[in-house]
Amino acid sequence: MTQSQGYFEHHTIDGDRWDLLAYRYYGDAAKQSVLLDANRVLFLDPPVVPPLLLPAGLTLIVPVLDPEVVDEAGLPPWKRQEQSYD
Repeated sequence: MTQSQGYFEHHTIDGDRWDLLAYRYYGDAAKQSVLLDANRVLFLDPPVVPPLLLPAGLTLIVPVLDPEVVDEAGLPPWKRQEQSYD
């Protein structure tokens, strides 16, 4: 996915984690790196490793991503948008 120009904000609550937020907003926990990159400034002064569990009250930037284009040629017919069983 590529990043679009847009973003929105997420205000953290107790129990928020990077992977859970990535799953919530992008449907893929592995996209937590997108969130970490967008919010790196929160952990630069002094430089620290971002915590796994986020404290309540942080305002995070959530970039809007352009949808991925899926090549359906390699997918089985039942997973294609237009189902054709030829």
